[in-house]
Amino acid sequence: MKWTVAELHKYQHDVMELDETINVNKVLQKENPDIRDISPVHVKGTADIDARKVTFHLVITGTFILPCSRTLADARYPFRISSAETFLLNPALYNDEAEMAHVVEGGVVDLMPVIYELLLLEVPMQVFSEEAQTNTELPAGKGWEVLTEEQLAKAREQEKEKVDPRLAGLAKLLEKNKDTQK
Repeated sequence: MKWTVAELHKYQHDVMELDETINVNKVLQKENPDIRDISPVHVKGTADIDARKVTFHLVITGTFILPCSRTLADARYPFRISSAETFLLNPALYNDEAEMAHVVEGGVVDLMPVIYELLLLEVPMQVFSEEAQTNTELPAGKGWEVLTEEQLAKAREQEKEKVDPRLAGLAKLLEKNKDTQK
């Protein structure tokens, strides 16, 4: 997925078709250790080329294997990314500052760093395995348990209502004092 500017100019009056499957597993795992595995990534799209710029219209599909946020088991996360990426072939001739564009360095357009970036941005903050989604029981162990926000709020409310046993005598004394003042 690398072309020289001269190679791209051959397609200047045509639409260049892209349809490749690439393996990006090792590079992405090195960049983000949460990625346990990634299927071969399918990149499909077209490129519009003129004298000043080339715009790639890409659709990138595949599947991440990530740790489940609840159980740490493998969780499949399919993705489909649509993106339009513009490379300026001659930045001096191009004046549209409203458009975000990549500058061609060394006379070579390399799409791989852009694909890596798009994939890394697609990794979700949380993902749940199918088992975690179907099982409503949250994990627990000896002396600990995972609570939902509602369960936590209810537990905190119950904790407020309880009187510390060390202060129970003081609480009784205060109650007796309130009763005598009435």
